[in-house]
Amino acid sequence: MNRIKKNLLCLLPLIFLTSLSAQVVQFRGPDRNGHFPDNDLLQEWPREGPKLLAQFTDLNPGYSSPVYYKEVIYISGLKDSINALTAMKMDGTVLWETSYGNAWERSFPETRNTPTNENDRIYISSGMGNVVCMDSNNGKILWETNTHEQFKGEFHNWGYAESLVLTDNAVISSPTGKQTVMVALDKVNGRLLWKTESLGDVRSYVSPVLVNHKGENMILAVTSKHALGVDPEDGTILWKFDIVTNFTEGRRNNTITPLYHNGEIFITCGYDAQALMLQLSDDGNSVSLKWTNDVLDTHHGGVVLVNGYIYGSNWINNGNGNWVCLDWDTGKVMYEEKWHNKGSVIYADNRLYIYEEKQGHVGLVEPDPSGFKLKGDFLIKEGIGPHWAHLGIFDSMLFVRHGSALMIYDIKEH
Repeated sequence: MNRIKKNLLCLLPLIFLTSLSAQVVQFRGPDRNGHFPDNDLLQEWPREGPKLLAQFTDLNPGYSSPVYYKEVIYISGLKDSINALTAMKMDGTVLWETSYGNAWERSFPETRNTPTNENDRIYISSGMGNVVCMDSNNGKILWETNTHEQFKGEFHNWGYAESLVLTDNAVISSPTGKQTVMVALDKVNGRLLWKTESLGDVRSYVSPVLVNHKGENMILAVTSKHALGVDPEDGTILWKFDIVTNFTEGRRNNTITPLYHNGEIFITCGYDAQALMLQLSDDGNSVSLKWTNDVLDTHHGGVVLVNGYIYGSNWINNGNGNWVCLDWDTGKVMYEEKWHNKGSVIYADNRLYIYEEKQGHVGLVEPDPSGFKLKGDFLIKEGIGPHWAHLGIFDSMLFVRHGSALMIYDIKEH
């Protein structure tokens, strides 16, 4: 459909999407921007940290984030060479466990795909590109298809790390390669609805995001070389932007979901690659470069926007990085602060929650462009391997995963 004509019909789908979004539980929060909606949370932590509510230490290992949906924890992990999704209660009772595809076969085979839950259905992809829809009540597989094999996708270095995003009627998968960048599968039966043209790229590790730009829905995605916008109705690539040429010294292993705000898109990646702010045209069919920044090159921990400022960590090398605040409008560095190491960040109730990846310090930070203001921290001692799983907040509880361990903390102000 012509995008001008679609403006006349935008109200009904927007109402429909709003009703759905309240029921979607997914990677990095309801809008996939690192914001979680919980309120009345602790603004400072006691010296020993918040109260531990539950702890599990023998889970299938993974780097993916857990989600909490209708009082059930859903967490993916590596079981032998297979990816498995486990549903369990807070008391540790396992309700079911379902294998959903082969794990990534080379370095770091642990799971890196967070489930997306909507209306008692779960959508998840394996490390080798098998897209699966399950019944969240019993783990039964309702349909599955390997988009990597079907559409001849091309892996980068570390397999398939996409957490699937949903539109009103489709689940989106990105088997990037010579045939396509992205495909839409019917949420009910897995039937192919559309596929985009190919840009000749290989896939990255970015989970796309659905945004609304001036009344029009758009999927924002990042491949190994391009940022792009896709029409969720028919797969038309509305615009593309080369994020490698002129902006990168060395490799670009893209991992960070773009941030969208008021017609602008923030793109970042580690390895000394420049961060970019892109400006969308009013009709959403083109972008232009607004500014670049060479300080906030986030490796794989995500970034958040709070009150006009971007917060995240940068890459000094694979084992080190600092915490950074940028002005959204100008890219000006407000601060760069050393705190243990680089890591992941989310936001809720006027606080940043940060999780450094090397030793496992979890910190509570007041978002303030004048400086890094720590309001409490504690150390994760259970689990092994890098602390790469992003944090999650559900029902005023902080979920912290470390490999085969999961800790859940009470962060509500009582």
